[in-house]
Amino acid sequence: MRALLVINPKATSTNQRTRDVLIRALGAAVDLSVEETAYRGHAAVLAGEAHAKGFDAVAVLGGDGTINETVNGMLDGQPGEDASRRPRLIVIPGGSANVFARALGLPNDPVEATGAVLEALRDGRSRTIGLGQAIWHDEAAGLDPGPTGSAEHRMSRYFTFCAGLGYDAEVVRAVEGLRSAGYRARPTLYVNTAVRHFFVTDRRHPALRLVRPRVPDTPGIFLAIVSNVSPWTYAGSRPITPTPWAGFETGLDVLGLRKLGLPSFLSFVRQIVGDHSGLPRGKHLVQVHDEQKFTLVAARPVAFQLDGDYLGEREWVEFRSIPDALQVLV
Repeated sequence: MRALLVINPKATSTNQRTRDVLIRALGAAVDLSVEETAYRGHAAVLAGEAHAKGFDAVAVLGGDGTINETVNGMLDGQPGEDASRRPRLIVIPGGSANVFARALGLPNDPVEATGAVLEALRDGRSRTIGLGQAIWHDEAAGLDPGPTGSAEHRMSRYFTFCAGLGYDAEVVRAVEGLRSAGYRARPTLYVNTAVRHFFVTDRRHPALRLVRPRVPDTPGIFLAIVSNVSPWTYAGSRPITPTPWAGFETGLDVLGLRKLGLPSFLSFVRQIVGDHSGLPRGKHLVQVHDEQKFTLVAARPVAFQLDGDYLGEREWVEFRSIPDALQVLV
């Protein structure tokens, strides 16, 4: 098997010694080429080149952002291609949360995860998973035509585990600012930022409206979480599960909050921290399971994140479920 290993040298939970050990271990099992990312988006370029050159697998050592870039590079320009014709994905967690790797059942430690991957290679074990796709307008190219307008300047990006508009994306934006200022991406950074930001976000004027085919629109949403799998994220070792029915084999799930008062929000948080099989309860919740296509429309530009990567402010984003998109060695 010919494989490319894409390494993010700035990955949170690895160092050069760990990377050298992992390279030797993988290199003993496959014909391995190694590339390090040098800029944002570089992983997508490397993965696209690996696909074009006929590599059998693309391995990623990095966090969720690097994995997302790699997945997008593997699917770029060929969204309808059969998953068996693409390289298989190998995931080695190297970030702070590693949501996608943990959702696949891999250990959170990169060395232990490499051991699990080597077992999968030896046994020829893989899993085909679905992805989500977000589509929006490139505002830099002209006025936003809205979800029914021209597709000429539309942008799209696949996601592995989640996307969101509103408060959660505002928190991601704030954390990215802190990380660029030198703060480390620890769970406490996210928790503290989320608590502080709750008291400054707009909790009086909901901007979002959920639009689905053949059903009435759902307006008055402050925060919308779109999930391709559960958990949505982690606070250290504790899973956060607002959409516990989401999975790689189903369509997309949506959780919307129509109320952001402190009592209702605390009740919601208590219901989603930890392992839960049942849905959160509350009259202020909007819950959709196994949806193939829908749009979130905003009355004003709102923050947008995808797989924990802040992507600016948007006035509408269309979401699609892409079944059987990728083969993963697990």
